[in-house]
Amino acid sequence: MTKILIVDDEPDVEILMKQKFRRQIREKQFSLFFAQNGVQALEKLEEEADIRLLISDINMPEMDGLTLLKNMSERFPEVIPIIVSAYGDMNNIRQAMNLGAFDFVTKPINFEDLTITIQKTISHIQHLIESEQTKGKLEGILHELNVASEIQQSILPRDFIKDDNIDLYAKMTAAKAIGGDFYDFFWVDEQKTKLAVIIADVSGKGVAAALFMTVSRTLIRANSFNELKTGQIFTRVNETLEKDNTNMMFVTAFYGILDTTNGELMYTNAGHNPPQILRKDSIESMTEQHGMALGVMPDLTYEEHVIKLEENDMLFLYTDGVTEAETENGSFYGDDGLAKGLESNRNLAASELVNTIGSDVNTFAAGWPQSDDITMLAMRFLARKQN
Repeated sequence: MTKILIVDDEPDVEILMKQKFRRQIREKQFSLFFAQNGVQALEKLEEEADIRLLISDINMPEMDGLTLLKNMSERFPEVIPIIVSAYGDMNNIRQAMNLGAFDFVTKPINFEDLTITIQKTISHIQHLIESEQTKGKLEGILHELNVASEIQQSILPRDFIKDDNIDLYAKMTAAKAIGGDFYDFFWVDEQKTKLAVIIADVSGKGVAAALFMTVSRTLIRANSFNELKTGQIFTRVNETLEKDNTNMMFVTAFYGILDTTNGELMYTNAGHNPPQILRKDSIESMTEQHGMALGVMPDLTYEEHVIKLEENDMLFLYTDGVTEAETENGSFYGDDGLAKGLESNRNLAASELVNTIGSDVNTFAAGWPQSDDITMLAMRFLARKQN
């Protein structure tokens, strides 16, 4: 039922309106309220907070219709006004429309025309209400996404290792509020001589990818403290992820364990981008693949490789959001762009390298929207740790 306030100083208007709209009142389509001038109208709007439609004459004592509209725009912007004026009084009608009147009818009132105008205005009000409700829902969703984003960022480790042996830094920038990329690092032994480093990219984006990301990270961590090789860990994680994977999601991932006493890096690559090693005089691409992405097929066995890091070598891990960053005309940052960026900044500290490559990618994209999550992890092996 729509509550309508009718403002007119003529004493017979209330009787006439109730008579003309008796069917709508009886069927509870309308509920009519009355005031004889603008002052009474504002008082009535204060009393009845859910009045959404006002029909007002212009010429009234104490406060005319135009002054009423000015007050309404400040105090009751949600109320939609229809103005009533004498035929041909276009100057007042024009002022009323400028003050926010939705429509107008002329005197003498044609009630068929007024009924159509009211129905049109009510339809407009309903659209506004639905828009407000939709906006409220969207704001609620955005709030939840912001909370989810904060939770997701809090999951990623922030206490970066920087000591005499290791300089490590990582960063994830989601394309949407929440993303499917993740990185991780942690010591896998009590002596803190073996450091695990992980980077991964879940298929898809948004909430589903973020949930799959959380599950994947948890499973990798849970299997990392059983003195298993990296290939065995991925074999176990794949079996778990593949079960009941009705949405056919998957995650490409790289898992390395660095022995800081001798520089040996045991690693397994499950369909992920090849990590780069910045050595003293060269950049080495770790192109070995040990199987497809995790979660795709059951009964897969993942192997591992071992490579040796020399002192001051830098391991650089990244997701394809880096190389697939593009410009408006469809050019990609690509492997060449990354290679040039790494070569030019090879001697920077881990945090400086990650942030510099990130800035280089943004400069290349020149404002074109980010289409994929961008994640990087850099780890420089500074010196061998003594047992």
